[in-house]
Amino acid sequence: MNIAVCVKQIPDPAALYELDSENHWVIRPNDQVLDDTDRFGIEIGLQLAEESEGTVTLFSMGPSGSLQGIRQALAMGADKAVLIDDEILKGSDALTTAQILSAAIAKEGFDLVVAGMESTDGYTGTVPQMMSEILDVPCLSFARNVEVEDGNVTIERQTASGYEVVSAKLPALLAVTAGVVEPRYPTFKGIMQAKSKPVDTLTASDLGVEPHIGQTISSVTDVEARASGTVIEDEGEAYLKIVETLEQAKVI
Repeated sequence: MNIAVCVKQIPDPAALYELDSENHWVIRPNDQVLDDTDRFGIEIGLQLAEESEGTVTLFSMGPSGSLQGIRQALAMGADKAVLIDDEILKGSDALTTAQILSAAIAKEGFDLVVAGMESTDGYTGTVPQMMSEILDVPCLSFARNVEVEDGNVTIERQTASGYEVVSAKLPALLAVTAGVVEPRYPTFKGIMQAKSKPVDTLTASDLGVEPHIGQTISSVTDVEARASGTVIEDEGEAYLKIVETLEQAKVI
């Protein structure tokens, strides 16, 4: 089974972000890390590939940089990576991202596409659904448990009140939730092997996609400084002040 896993390189969340003065876009450093939410999709892909003696190919759109994040994903055990790095894609919205990733995946061929529900630097939560429409395959979203058998994929779809059991025939697209599995840690052997695994780099024109970049950021405002809290000295009746505060906030 050929499994495509969507991953993303993002600036280290622990570091300060910088914005360019013209468009207010994040200036992406040369060293970027693998988005933590993608580790769950990678692990699902690896487990399914091991069960079916299949392959896992990573797909990512964005600046190559030092490939630090991609190598982190390859070190987990993926076979290869396809990276779409094109200056014309700078500032892409969710639809353009879905179009580019779908074109790259379709070009390679697939039985199953695995993605996270959303990236931690975008939070649109719409790319997997758009990709399923473009690829013309069913989308099984919010998956918390996954099984593939006899050409069918079955998931437990997380809901607000529990879960639903949903099935579809392959090929299909799977969007997994955080915590669906416990991602493996790269071994020293995996880290060394990742350095020699193939990483193909494509552009939008290679895929025959003409992107329409219409997303703009009109302004950016600093977050207001957090106000200091109220200190209450407890002389035996501090609970009354707490109750009063909760009542004012209409919590009780």
